[in-house]
Amino acid sequence: MDAIVVIGTGLAGYGVAREFRKLEQTSPLLIITSDDGRAYSKPMLSTALTKNKAAAELASADADTMAKQLNAEIRTHTRVSAIDSEAHTLQIENETVSYSKLVLALGADPFRPPLEGDSDQVLSVNDLNDYRRFRQALEHKNHVAILGGGLIGCEFANDLANSGHQVDLIDRNTLPLGSLLPKIVSEKLLAALQQLGVRWHGGTTATRVSKRDTHFELELEDGKQINADVVLSAIGLRARTTLASDAGLKVNRGIVVDRYLQTSVQDIYALGDCAEVEGHLLPYINPLMRGTRALAQTLADNPTPVTYPAMPVTLKTPAYPISVLPPPPGIEGEWQIEDEEDVLRARFIDRSKTLRGFVLCNKATSEAGRHATEVPALLN
Repeated sequence: MDAIVVIGTGLAGYGVAREFRKLEQTSPLLIITSDDGRAYSKPMLSTALTKNKAAAELASADADTMAKQLNAEIRTHTRVSAIDSEAHTLQIENETVSYSKLVLALGADPFRPPLEGDSDQVLSVNDLNDYRRFRQALEHKNHVAILGGGLIGCEFANDLANSGHQVDLIDRNTLPLGSLLPKIVSEKLLAALQQLGVRWHGGTTATRVSKRDTHFELELEDGKQINADVVLSAIGLRARTTLASDAGLKVNRGIVVDRYLQTSVQDIYALGDCAEVEGHLLPYINPLMRGTRALAQTLADNPTPVTYPAMPVTLKTPAYPISVLPPPPGIEGEWQIEDEEDVLRARFIDRSKTLRGFVLCNKATSEAGRHATEVPALLN
């Protein structure tokens, strides 16, 4: 009997394997990963400095431990070079591996900014090995320049400032998270980060990075220059789609899947950061976990569509706590703001007077669950 094969050991890959083993304990299961297969929680990477956690401390289990827990074969440091969907096989170097069903949990790659100069020296933190390299680069260093003032950039800025580092935060938007939050919330987040010592450079971007003997020189579009010990890119992610595209699977912004997380080819599924579910690309924990549970049922021969209720996202910015549920793109409406001393609520009301999104700050973040029940589901 051919195994179910999962490519990837991130939260998506290990998550669907765990959920599948709750339903089916003995079916052959093969998990393939290009890294060492350690299990860890990716969201912890942008808060680990405050907690003074080394990379090894963030891992909850190694590959051997996970193989025993999941009754699975796990192949580490292994890359799949091709998929033959008609033959139901994978090509791994000189070996051909058969599968009954295939799950692509490939994740996403950091967007690399088009910088002149020594752009290969710019770091990003997208996995545990990246975090280890980042920690090594920070040893005996103090000043970090962050490219990107979105969700991840702001989380790292807060984390670095909390841990005593000097931070310059650079973004093309005039305010942090300017494309996600109402202006008043972005302004309050910026004020809180600045209170920690973060220096904001909005409405511009880096055009060149140059490595000097003891530091980096960053040239900005507005003519300013920043010197920093470490440069971190946090501009965004791009779904990994090349393996799927080369195999003839339909791809768009991600690997295109239906409500059952099946790709355009039978017996091949995708979930997590690499998957585009009926037009939705949702690189967050809640939709990922809902996907693992639904797909596990389907793999166990109980076809189950994924459902997405309204799922707010909590920003890991303790300087100014925020829970946000962005309104769907293209929806016309207006933000209604309630701003009190320790509470800020912003509710996005569409033209039919329906709540379609919200932002809750400070003490109001505890209300996110209640507000979410008032917002129409993304996918029923």
